[in-house]
Amino acid sequence: MARLKTHDEALRLRLLHRAAATVFDRGTAALSLRQLAADVKTSTTAVYSLFGNKAGLLSSLYEEAVRLFVARLAAIRPTDDPAGDVIRLGLVYREYAIANPHLYAILFSDRSVQCPSESESERPREAIETYRPLVDAVRRGQQAGQFSPESDPEVIALSVWGTAHGLVSLVLSGNEPPGLAVADCYERALGVLVAGWRVSEGKVQGFADVP
Repeated sequence: MARLKTHDEALRLRLLHRAAATVFDRGTAALSLRQLAADVKTSTTAVYSLFGNKAGLLSSLYEEAVRLFVARLAAIRPTDDPAGDVIRLGLVYREYAIANPHLYAILFSDRSVQCPSESESERPREAIETYRPLVDAVRRGQQAGQFSPESDPEVIALSVWGTAHGLVSLVLSGNEPPGLAVADCYERALGVLVAGWRVSEGKVQGFADVP
């Protein structure tokens, strides 16, 4: 049976964003398709038509989080300064998280949404797509002589990602130290980390070389 015209993309997105808020606030166990339909002022028939069942909804929820994140990263076009691109990707990471905390949590924190069943095999592949732009920027930096060619580009990328994720998590969890704001040091922290991996006259720079 063809999907009803009223069960369109706009409704699908409203359902996904409402479901994301529910999962973020109360976990996947609290996600009820009947309650979700009521919250969005539609029918359970519409929910089943769009997603099939709860597992289908959770899978779509994760895919939407990935799609938006990948699209946001793709907006950062490669330049002739790959090291700077790494920092810009880190800034976009933070912007996405602050603007979409519910989707960010689903993308990077809630494993019950990422892997709703043991048979799910596409999650690692999708996760790679969120990581690839950062690794690519590091590789370009190595080719341009900005990063140590002896270092594993994925290790450099992981150090940047870990720093970004840790600082962003402090903000989203409300655990910033009293009187201190991550926003005041975030870009600087990324710059110091990138500088630590940079190459100067065949040697990796120390932190003292950060301008």
